[in-house]
Amino acid sequence: MDYLIGVDIGTQGTKAVLIDQDGQVLSHSYSGYDVETPKQSWAQQWPDVWEQATYTTIKNVIKKSSVDPKQIKGVGISSLYGGSGIPVNKEMEAIGPCLIWMDRRAKKEVEWVQQNINLDELFEVTGNSVNSYFGFTKILWYKNNQPDVWDNIKYFVPPAPFLVYKLTGSLAVDYSSAGNIGGVFDLRSKQWSSSMAEKLGIPISMLPERLVSSTEIVGSVTSEMAKITGLSEGTPVVSGGVDAPVSTIGAGALTEGNHVAMLGTSMCWGFVTGKSNLSPNLVSMPHAIDPLEKIYTFGGAATAGALMKWFKNILGENELQAESLTGINAYTLLDLISKDVPAGSNGLIALPYFMGERSPIWDSDARGLIIGLSLLHNKADIYKALMEGVAYSLRHNMEMVAGTNIQLDNEVIIVGGGSKSLIWPHIYADVTGKRVRIIKNDVEATLGDALLAGIGTGVIKDSSIVKEWLEFEEPIEPNMKNHQLYNIYYEEYKKLYENVKETMWTLANTN
Repeated sequence: MDYLIGVDIGTQGTKAVLIDQDGQVLSHSYSGYDVETPKQSWAQQWPDVWEQATYTTIKNVIKKSSVDPKQIKGVGISSLYGGSGIPVNKEMEAIGPCLIWMDRRAKKEVEWVQQNINLDELFEVTGNSVNSYFGFTKILWYKNNQPDVWDNIKYFVPPAPFLVYKLTGSLAVDYSSAGNIGGVFDLRSKQWSSSMAEKLGIPISMLPERLVSSTEIVGSVTSEMAKITGLSEGTPVVSGGVDAPVSTIGAGALTEGNHVAMLGTSMCWGFVTGKSNLSPNLVSMPHAIDPLEKIYTFGGAATAGALMKWFKNILGENELQAESLTGINAYTLLDLISKDVPAGSNGLIALPYFMGERSPIWDSDARGLIIGLSLLHNKADIYKALMEGVAYSLRHNMEMVAGTNIQLDNEVIIVGGGSKSLIWPHIYADVTGKRVRIIKNDVEATLGDALLAGIGTGVIKDSSIVKEWLEFEEPIEPNMKNHQLYNIYYEEYKKLYENVKETMWTLANTN
C-alpha cells in the first residue's frame, strides 16, 4: 500500500493528513498560532511559525498512523494566500514578515497604481484589478517603506513554495501562488509579466524564475529534513498551491459550474472555468489542476471565522468558562443559544468588514457595522447577525458571475471550520436560496494536497477519483420562507454599505 501526506498552512494554524492510495484518512494533526497585528489594518506573519507547525504536523501524522515512512510516496503543501510573500535574502533567510492577504497597509501604493497605471491594461494582462489585498501592492509597500530590507531582498517567496524549499532545497513557485500576487503575472501566458513589472517598478528578478504546475515534483526531502519531520530522505514533494483552489479540488469540484465556499478565517467562494478575465470584482488565478488551461476564480469576505473568534473572545466569556468546565466547544455553545433566533436576527444587519473588505466592494477602509440594535437585543441576536452578514457577502459575490456565461450549480459545497457549525450552513442555504452540501469528516485542503502529491508521483492517475473518496451529509435545503425574508434584508445590506462608506473612510483615516 502506498501513502501520501497533505499539509495546509492556514492563517491561524497548520493541518496535515496522511491518507492511503484509496483516499482513506489514517491520521491527522493540527498546530495553531496567531497573526501579528502591530497596527490597525496590518496583518503579518514570520515564516518560522509555519515551519515549526509544518514539521510538527508531518511528524505527528506519521507517528499516529504507524506507517513506515518509506511507504509515503509524496507530500503536497498548500497555504494561505501569502500577499507579498516572504522577503528573503540571498541565503534564503526571511528578512521581513510576510504581509498576508488580510493586511491592508498598502493604501498609498494602491492610490499610486490607480493614478499611474492603465487599469484596463492591468486587468487585461493579469485578470485582476488593484487593491491592498493583492501582493504586488504589498511588495511596493516594502519598496517605499523599508529601504534597508528592500536593498537586501533576493526574492519574495509565497508561503507554500517557501516550505517546499525548506523541505527540499529546491525553489519553484506554483502557478496559482504566482497568479494570486496579481499585477506582475500574465494570466494568459502563465509567466511573470516583464512589461507590468517594469511599469510598476518591481524588479522581475525578485520573483523566482521557476514556475510550475501544482502537481510537479519540485524536489525531494533532504537528509536534514528527514530527521526533523520523520519522512524518509528522498521523499518527493510536489509544488502544491493556494489553499482556496486546492480546497475546491478536495471537495470534488472539478468542472465548470461546481462551486465551493471555504469557511476559515476568511470566506473564499470560487469555481473552476476555462474563461479568463471574468470580472475585475473577482480574483482569478491558474487552477491547481490543469493550470495551463483552467482558471480558478473566486470572491470572498476578509473576515468569516475571524468574526466568530472575535465575538467569542470579546463577548463569549461565559461560553469559554463553560468550555473549560465541560469540554464542550465554545462555538457550539454559542450556536446553541443562537439556533432559535429567527431569520434576520430580530431586525439586525451586520456588515462583516472588520478588516476592510475584498470582493466585490474592494474597500480597504470598510469597517464592521451592526445596525438595528435596541435594548431588547441580546448576545445571541448579535452572534447570528454576524453569521448572516458573511452569508450576505457570499451572495454578493455570487451575483458577480451574472452576465459571464457561467452557469452555477444550484448547490454550493461548504468546507472548512464554518461548515461544522450547527446553524451557519442553514443560514447560507436560506440567504442564497441554494442547496448546501457538507462533507462528512471534512479534512479541507489537506485532502486536495495529498491528491496533488498522488498525481505528481503517479500513485493516483486521475483527479476525478476524489469524487469516490467523499461522503456527504444529507443536503440542506433552503427554507423558502426564510429566503424571502432574507431577500429584503439582503437588499438593505447592499444599500447600507453605499450609505455609510464615506463615514467609514473618515473613521479609518482619522487618528
